[in-house]
Amino acid sequence: MYLLDIISMVSMFSNMKQATEKLGAFLASARNQLEMTLRAVEEVTGISNAYLSQLEHGKIKTPAPQNLYKLAELYQVPYELLMELAGYPVPKAQSVESRFALGNFAARVGAVTVEEEEALVEYLQFIRSRKRRR
Repeated sequence: MYLLDIISMVSMFSNMKQATEKLGAFLASARNQLEMTLRAVEEVTGISNAYLSQLEHGKIKTPAPQNLYKLAELYQVPYELLMELAGYPVPKAQSVESRFALGNFAARVGAVTVEEEEALVEYLQFIRSRKRRR
């Protein structure tokens, strides 16, 4: 095995680990925003609470897309976002994660409706325009 192959594999593993940690943190945050227990999520989705716990702690490296879909529906977040956070390729001009500024914003406020997102964008534009005038 060549050194470049090893470096590539280490980088890929590191990216997978980061992806599962991001997904886990996001899922835990979304669940907490809804004030649901793992058992309550299990009742609604049919996904075992043990699996959910492993997802939230980054132990599952390739979560089943059908489970991500169920969670996206329950948590009212874009399915594509969960797929991207899980490390699956998502064909978009701009990544879903970057659109939602996951690390700084969406993880703190939880799921938002389309109307809320539009209002937040409008308000942010207003704040930025005020800064430019000064």
